Amino acid sequence: MAKIPDDFIQDLLNRVDIVDVVERYLPLKKTGQNYSACCPFHKEKSPSFTVSQTKQFYHCFGCGAHGSAVGFVMEHQGMSFPDAVRMLAESVGMQVPVSDAPISEKAKAAPGIYDVLKTAMNYYRAQLKTAPAAIEYLKSRGVEGRIAARFGLGFAPSNGQSLKAVFADYEHNAVIKDAGLVAEEENTLRRYDRFRSRVLFPILNQRSQVIGFGGRIMGNGAPKYLNSPETPVFEKGKELYGLPQARAAIRDRGRVLVVEGYMDVVMLNQHGVEYAVASLGTACTPEHIRKLLKLADEVYFCFDGDKAGKKAAWRALENSLEQLVDGKKLAFLFLPAEHDPDSYVQEFGQQRFEVALLQDSVPLAQFLLKELSSQVQLESEEGRAKLIALAAPMLAQVKAPAFGMMIRKRLAELSRLEMSELSTVLDGGPVRSVPEYLPAESYPGESAPEPYGQPWAQQVAQPEKRAWQANWQPKSKWKGRAGEKIPAHQMPRPAPRAVPTGPVHKLIQLVLAHPDLARRSEPVWQTWPETEAVGLAQELLDKICNYPLLGSLQLVESWQGMFDYDVLHRLRISGGEYFDKASEAELEEQLAATLKAVEVSVIRPMMQERFYALTYKQANGGLTEGEKLEFAALVSHR
Repeated sequence: MAKIPDDFIQDLLNRVDIVDVVERYLPLKKTGQNYSACCPFHKEKSPSFTVSQTKQFYHCFGCGAHGSAVGFVMEHQGMSFPDAVRMLAESVGMQVPVSDAPISEKAKAAPGIYDVLKTAMNYYRAQLKTAPAAIEYLKSRGVEGRIAARFGLGFAPSNGQSLKAVFADYEHNAVIKDAGLVAEEENTLRRYDRFRSRVLFPILNQRSQVIGFGGRIMGNGAPKYLNSPETPVFEKGKELYGLPQARAAIRDRGRVLVVEGYMDVVMLNQHGVEYAVASLGTACTPEHIRKLLKLADEVYFCFDGDKAGKKAAWRALENSLEQLVDGKKLAFLFLPAEHDPDSYVQEFGQQRFEVALLQDSVPLAQFLLKELSSQVQLESEEGRAKLIALAAPMLAQVKAPAFGMMIRKRLAELSRLEMSELSTVLDGGPVRSVPEYLPAESYPGESAPEPYGQPWAQQVAQPEKRAWQANWQPKSKWKGRAGEKIPAHQMPRPAPRAVPTGPVHKLIQLVLAHPDLARRSEPVWQTWPETEAVGLAQELLDKICNYPLLGSLQLVESWQGMFDYDVLHRLRISGGEYFDKASEAELEEQLAATLKAVEVSVIRPMMQERFYALTYKQANGGLTEGEKLEFAALVSHR
């Protein structure tokens, strides 16, 4: 998908007033220079949500929610960044630039698709009123008329070309085919309706526009459910059935329930569980999880109580790991094997269902370790080792630091290891690489054989080496370790960067408070090695220089949706308070001193440490060709 230009986002944020944007969704009260209200993102009795008109951002002192006008629309409406930008742009009469990428063709087709899908929905709803068999089927399932109307249920007649009644150009209308309403026979290319003799459930996007349908057969037959195909406006992996109808309840209750079927959502809603949504004939995707965690602090999954339901729950768990956020809850409710959410809530009612949801749900970490433990023999060393091997790749996906620590602690208890020992296994170290098993000619009571590899004496003789970030180098100065292949299990995995500390922390605060300082400065940071400690500062400084029109707010906003967004937002606020009163001369002096401090306290020690490591290796076995280049570059910088 084409990226929205940074200069357009800057222009948009300059034109919209965050106070006007927020007041569309909740009443604000003037308090001094700012505006306040009860936070819409968590329950509270006294207002802790503040909107600053001068700084054009919002902040909640209760839950920590913060951001710009774009961020508020994303959080409050559960929209993606592009959708929020488009909505705000429309409100001020701006048009979001569209590139020449293939997505532009989809965008051109989209308005026509929305029109024909809405026409089809109205037609199918009218057909339901004159279809006794469909009405009887819904009554037999317990669906009330008010709920059928709320969800826009309809009926597709058995006639293979019933949509001719509303589309006069049925045979050659390209849009109704693009919308997934019709299909064509392979040989004759004769068109026919995709949905026939089915009760239809319209699928809406976040703007309550029809983007597709799910069709349920009324008797026996296959498939039981038939969904619209993927179209320019419908992607199963991104949409959730019932979300527009559930949004208010999700916000009020602070929780969302994910189920498997359309009928589960409809019947839960009818019985008062109005915060339920469903995946669309596919497993919950990372995009689904990301969207749900923006909407609620608690996400529950409740699938059918059979084997297939448990398999779907495990898929949801796997897709959740990378999206986990500290302070948010994910849990799984497993119903009795004879029940699904629809039948359970009809038999036992809302109260008992919600008691089961809150009391019997299994937290994600517990579900994960319980399932993995069931696959091994915990009473044996081999079984506990296998448990760690099964858990390691899953834990590597977890980016939430507190959650990751808690689950590691529990895994250490199950495997009967100390936390330090488990960390050595998971994060790399002497026992990370497991050698090929060689049968030992020893028996109980004899001493164990020496470790496979170097003799014991050589291992002891080597000093302990400190961890080093692989493949670092100053830009355009020298290359990384050419020809050295990293084993697959040691390949780096993406993770949130640590919060910058010391002079790097101060440097980011300073240039966010006064970006022009960096634009007037000599770009010494371009000679620094690309390491974790200074990576975020380098990216920020480069963006400041490459986009001379971007202000502080727009710079931070360009990180929207990335792990570093919250860090930059907080540093922008604290830096503004700290540096706003300094004179121009004092600021320039501060920048020069801070750049020097980073050089002295961060960059030089890294280079020195690496120099000594390569010096030692040169004297004890030699360097690779890539390391020789790296060593020569280090020597030239001493």
